[in-house]
Amino acid sequence: MLAVTFTTEETSSLLLFPEQEQTMDGIEVDSRAGKIHGDEEVAVESSNTAHQISQDSWFQAAFVLTTGVNSAYVLGYSGTVMVPLGWIGGVVGLVAAAAISLHANALLAKIHELDGKRHIRYRDLAAHIYGRKVYSLTWALQYINLFMINIGFIILAGQALKAVYVLFRDDHVLKLPHCIAIAGVVCAIFAFAIPHLSALRFWLGVSTVLSLIYIMTGFVLSLKDGIKAPPRDYDIPGSSGSKFFTTIAAGANLVFAFNTGMLPEIQATVRRPVVNNMLKALNFQFTIGLVPMFAVTFMGYWAYGSNTSSYLLNSVTGPVWLKALANISAFLQTVIALHIFASPTYEYLDTKYGRSEGSAFAFRNLSFRVFVRGGYLGLTTLVAALMPFLGDFMSLTGAFSTFPLTFILANHMYLMVKKNKLTTLQKSWHWLNVWGFSFMAVAAAIAAFRLIIVDSIFQAAAAVVLSLLPASPTLPVSQSKLSPSRPWATSFVSSVSGVLLSWLAEIVSVSEVRRRSWKLFVCREEGRRQKQPAVAIKNTEGFSNPRRKEEENEEGARK
Repeated sequence: MLAVTFTTEETSSLLLFPEQEQTMDGIEVDSRAGKIHGDEEVAVESSNTAHQISQDSWFQAAFVLTTGVNSAYVLGYSGTVMVPLGWIGGVVGLVAAAAISLHANALLAKIHELDGKRHIRYRDLAAHIYGRKVYSLTWALQYINLFMINIGFIILAGQALKAVYVLFRDDHVLKLPHCIAIAGVVCAIFAFAIPHLSALRFWLGVSTVLSLIYIMTGFVLSLKDGIKAPPRDYDIPGSSGSKFFTTIAAGANLVFAFNTGMLPEIQATVRRPVVNNMLKALNFQFTIGLVPMFAVTFMGYWAYGSNTSSYLLNSVTGPVWLKALANISAFLQTVIALHIFASPTYEYLDTKYGRSEGSAFAFRNLSFRVFVRGGYLGLTTLVAALMPFLGDFMSLTGAFSTFPLTFILANHMYLMVKKNKLTTLQKSWHWLNVWGFSFMAVAAAIAAFRLIIVDSIFQAAAAVVLSLLPASPTLPVSQSKLSPSRPWATSFVSSVSGVLLSWLAEIVSVSEVRRRSWKLFVCREEGRRQKQPAVAIKNTEGFSNPRRKEEENEEGARK
């Protein structure tokens, strides 16, 4: 049985707050460092926290990690990792990224206890090794990382909800931003009810079941479609310039897939011996835990090739009820997974501002969670609705925070702690990791920003052009901006839109699929000027207007 006592000794690596005592879920906490006595009767100091620590088995920690790695994000890896890298690059990249991530996380786990102190937060560990300045830098990096991951989860939940709606009513009344807003509300309600990470015990089992539902559905339906489909195109899409940037961004997606950026916080919940137990959890995550992710990623790419969607369930065909079940499961699992990645933020806010005597569900504690967590998730939802580019946010998160937190800092901190015990070869290996991943982080950040800018321009230009074009049976527009009695206006807008879209395609070097979609709009307007309905269909050579092509052939024959 775990007992927690407290000491009045001050430690230089902790931020000290005004002294206060409280009880939350049976764990007394003090504003100063505490001592945790495990089964081995070894006293180890621990930082102050309003959440539970040292309560969970390694198996529960393993399920927390596996929940993160098999979240609904796995439905996007076929499109965001395999499509830009191809078979060889994608398979080798995923396996190599998993091995490197296991190594980096194991380094962090091994330095969780230093100098008789257990560092339950990433920033506390950095402060102990480097000092106060790096404490602040690590704090900023980690919380930016978690914020961006949670933005991605909100986008993902919104996409899943939108996919369910489209299965039954494809009337475009409920749009993606509306679904993102609904997802934010549901995530907030769940956050109010779950006070801390250790309280997820039952929900981790629910998350596992939900993950298996959408992963198995995606796998089986992709297999069925792949067997029936003609030979697929596995060539990497885009021009040589765009391939360069998408490859770098896909590299950031690789490291994003396997890492949480909050390993010390998860390890804080584990019972002693914390290092051995955490290594068991990591081994579980990077062996058994990766099987579902690899299976659905490779199967999705095999079935659809370079046309794989960034959300796999948008590509599969099958019974409506089964696709609806898979999307609902993805939506609900995302709500649980988001809570895991938001837990460090909640712990900071609860510890610094929200502590009170009594149960976690006392009125003051519950109302504090409603106000503070609701505000945090409201901001997250707003950003997600403004920029719903899931693949781009995965790249940006990997570049901005996953590289520095998981690879650069982990290797350098291990060097600082073990420098007198490492051989020259081992030191060289860790320095190679530090500088190599630093370069990759800068390159990936540039590529991710470019992708976000490209997608933003694409979306804005499409919205402007569609708002100017008159309504037609083939592409409904809510309200025509042009009068049908002014054909010159229609002709002018068609010409300008064609030039504008072609120019944008060249400037930003978007993929061939996007350029063909621009041609769809231009062909539609050419057909309207000829007073014939432009029925655009997709054939093996892309988008075309069969009626227009037939007219051109007849005109050539007459000449």
